[in-house]
Amino acid sequence: MRKSLDPTTDGWLCGLAGVLIFSGSLPATRVAVLGLAPLFVTGARAAIAGVLAVLLLAVFRAARPGRKEIGSLVIVALGVVVGFPLLTAFALRHVSSAHAIVFVGLLPLATAIFGVLRGGERPQAAFWIFSAIGSAAVVAFALGRGGEASPVGDALMLGAIVVCGLGYAEGARLTRHLGGWQVICWALVISLPVMAPLAWWTQPASFAAVDAAAWWGLAYVTLFSMLIGFVFWYRGLALGGIAGVGQLQLLQPFFGFVLAAVVLHEAVPPAMIGVTAVVIACVAGARRFGRAAPVAVTRA
Repeated sequence: MRKSLDPTTDGWLCGLAGVLIFSGSLPATRVAVLGLAPLFVTGARAAIAGVLAVLLLAVFRAARPGRKEIGSLVIVALGVVVGFPLLTAFALRHVSSAHAIVFVGLLPLATAIFGVLRGGERPQAAFWIFSAIGSAAVVAFALGRGGEASPVGDALMLGAIVVCGLGYAEGARLTRHLGGWQVICWALVISLPVMAPLAWWTQPASFAAVDAAAWWGLAYVTLFSMLIGFVFWYRGLALGGIAGVGQLQLLQPFFGFVLAAVVLHEAVPPAMIGVTAVVIACVAGARRFGRAAPVAVTRA
């Protein structure tokens, strides 16, 4: 009989699955906002995912969150359901998805910092060294690929990283006793009364004028980026440690580049191989020195 995985390994595998799913988020958002208004994309992705969340919670008869959990769910909703999607949607009107990767390289650090502030984690000093080196490597590689800076776009992306890091850490903390899929579902439900009217008021005057690529982009960020990815991601952060597992986000840009090479037959820069090796080493170091004690998730 096969032994079950220990919580920490399970957490890192779930986190890796979440990162793989999130790798397509920025490109899909970029495609969506080229044909649809950023406010509509933000409202529609959350509203549709919110309806699906209501159905999931009803089918599985999920327990309602307590009063103390509502405040944390509001923080999650403001961070990952409203804040990050809205700010990145507007930012990607000013910068390319490739340029936005510069800021994605800072997300692991933001997540780790909020993991300390909100999750009570205390990684070793060596963890911060590996985290900083990994983030610098990603940012340097992304900048080396070119792309013009935009003060407005850069400010929006920086704000998106801050609120996303907070939403990740708060959701992971809440997952420890509420459950991963329940956290994102309840956050979506809380957001629904605001996001559904937003989607309705900002819908395009004519749906026929919107090309298929924009709809496919919206479909991806709705189903995968807004719902499925978080089921894996929050469980991973809760079991493996917010600071440690959060470093897996350093690999997200490279998954995107590999995807572009396989699907779009784009050339893979030779420098990417070396930088990826550095990032993998940093993630391994962060896993060792940022390891949290195993935490039981009390609800499936």
